[in-house]
Amino acid sequence: MEQSFGIPGSSSFGSTEQMPVLFIGHGSPMNAIEENEFTEGWRLIGRTLPKPNAVLCVSAHWETRGTQVTAMEKPRTIHDFGGFPQELFEVQYPAPGSPDLAKETREIIHKAEVSLDERWGLDHGCWSVLKRMYPAADVPVIQLSLDYTRDAQFHYDLGKELSALRKKGILIIGSGNLVHNLRLVDWNRMYETGFGLDWAIEANEKMKKFILANEHKSLIDFRSQGKAFDLAIPTPEHFLPLLYVLGLKEENEKIELFNDKPVMGSLTMTSVKIG
Repeated sequence: MEQSFGIPGSSSFGSTEQMPVLFIGHGSPMNAIEENEFTEGWRLIGRTLPKPNAVLCVSAHWETRGTQVTAMEKPRTIHDFGGFPQELFEVQYPAPGSPDLAKETREIIHKAEVSLDERWGLDHGCWSVLKRMYPAADVPVIQLSLDYTRDAQFHYDLGKELSALRKKGILIIGSGNLVHNLRLVDWNRMYETGFGLDWAIEANEKMKKFILANEHKSLIDFRSQGKAFDLAIPTPEHFLPLLYVLGLKEENEKIELFNDKPVMGSLTMTSVKIG
């Protein structure tokens, strides 16, 4: 990797071939320690992508007032959940951070003033996936927060501003779930993949249609898509990371879907690879 230091405004990340972009349906935190078809899908995508210089993750689990980016050298592993086995709380993902990438990200974003964060770390929307993709924890990782005060169009447009990072070997990942309604989860069918309630399947199929047809406006206007969408997206934080990824799509870039199954009735693990 080319590097340049000591020159004001210079980047520590040299030019590379354009990296793909991912939206990952991350599902239950238990995916960090259980083996299943979804974790195998994450493992496979990690093997097939060019190894990145760093990862920038937009996770459903870091919502803030204003936009922030993690800027510490050693981000902590955040166990931001409860009621799970002790084994899960003992998992650590000691990937390094990248203050340089955090500063560069702040500089290229013009839609918002970006604050450098020294307190957050890596939440499970980020590390549970990366633990499978890059188990050696040898790729630097930063997180970009979701400003909960802004609308969907803002998040889509902010995603577009990250495009230059793709040509510096940065893998940008949005982590959430297309369909995510925990109130309607059927916990008795927790380990039965492929089970989805009618409205969840309807919403997921419509979302996939919009994604594959590049109908981004319809996804930005998700509150105008009817009852199935309203049930699928009762709150927007698991859906918004998709908009960052779609905002980064360039004309004629290939779109692939993987891990495309519902679970527990009211979640879908559908994931998207662009490029």
